[in-house]
Amino acid sequence: MDVAMTSTTRTVCPACGEPVSGTDLYCENCGAELQSSAPATPALDTDTEPTIELHTGDPGAAAAVVPGPCRSCGGTVSADGYCETCGTKATKLRDHFTEQPAPWVAAVCDRGIRHSRNEDAVAIAADPEPGSRALLVVCDGVSSSLDSDVASLAAARAARDVLVAGQAQGMGTEASREAAVIARLNAAADAASDAVLANTSPDSPNPASCTFVATVLEAGLLVAGVVGDSRAYWFPDNAEAVALTVDDSWAAELIATGVPRHEAETGPQGHAITRWLGKDAPDHTPRTTTLRVAGPGWLMACSDGLWNYCSEAAPLADLVRQTAAANGGEPLATASALVDWANAQGGQDNITVALARL
Repeated sequence: MDVAMTSTTRTVCPACGEPVSGTDLYCENCGAELQSSAPATPALDTDTEPTIELHTGDPGAAAAVVPGPCRSCGGTVSADGYCETCGTKATKLRDHFTEQPAPWVAAVCDRGIRHSRNEDAVAIAADPEPGSRALLVVCDGVSSSLDSDVASLAAARAARDVLVAGQAQGMGTEASREAAVIARLNAAADAASDAVLANTSPDSPNPASCTFVATVLEAGLLVAGVVGDSRAYWFPDNAEAVALTVDDSWAAELIATGVPRHEAETGPQGHAITRWLGKDAPDHTPRTTTLRVAGPGWLMACSDGLWNYCSEAAPLADLVRQTAAANGGEPLATASALVDWANAQGGQDNITVALARL
């Protein structure tokens, strides 16, 4: 089914955070040029597989992913979609894809074992210099809604494009710089919400919806924003692990009242979210956290397909560090190994892991 397309317009200046309209060429407050931050998301056909992009080097450059070798035996996949060696039907591009815009930043998104389709999505960007600038966006489609796989991918890409378009510096103070980055995160969430709406049928009885988590790392400043229960973490090498986000979920509310985490997250309402992106969303403004990064470590954004099996920050940090050590500290190999680990635990949900190594 084809879904009608709507356009996405900027709501704030990416440089100073002041309100602007979609027709403004320059910000009246700071004079910054207002380029199109989030191109209109094309209508996606749910009967065909969306094109997955692999970013290499320049965050603005993208190349289409081509089918790789057979995941069962390593043989060649023919044009009909079956392996020429073992006859196994090739997985869809959306079932498992990767992005690596720079050697120090990478992401892996996987269908998992139990689900019939991958409703997770990821979109990332980074500057070449390690530790300089990294943008991670993860969206997890709500399984009970229609076309959530299409909507989550559109949302992640739209948000990433907004974050890439601006490099907010504020008015020269740290406080204004933080405020400018938060404003850009809010604009990214607006773009992601618009993308979900653009890929939702007007008469859908159960409109598409997804979660949203995004992190912006720029010159030692780390800002994370969340809507729903996808998460962001900071795992410094020589300090305590930090959960950058708090879920919008019934489980999080129970935990806040003193219910043990394991009991809350494994209960009957453990994954019931209280906020999301979508036509019926009560509010999609992300809750944000700001942190100064003073040393080396791992920045991670992930879906619940990973943290289902290791929720708390400290043990998850140990898992990431051990996995990284076993994979030479390489982000793409580490993210891939973490996805494999989650599948080995049962793979009951789609799995997304985005990593930046500082």
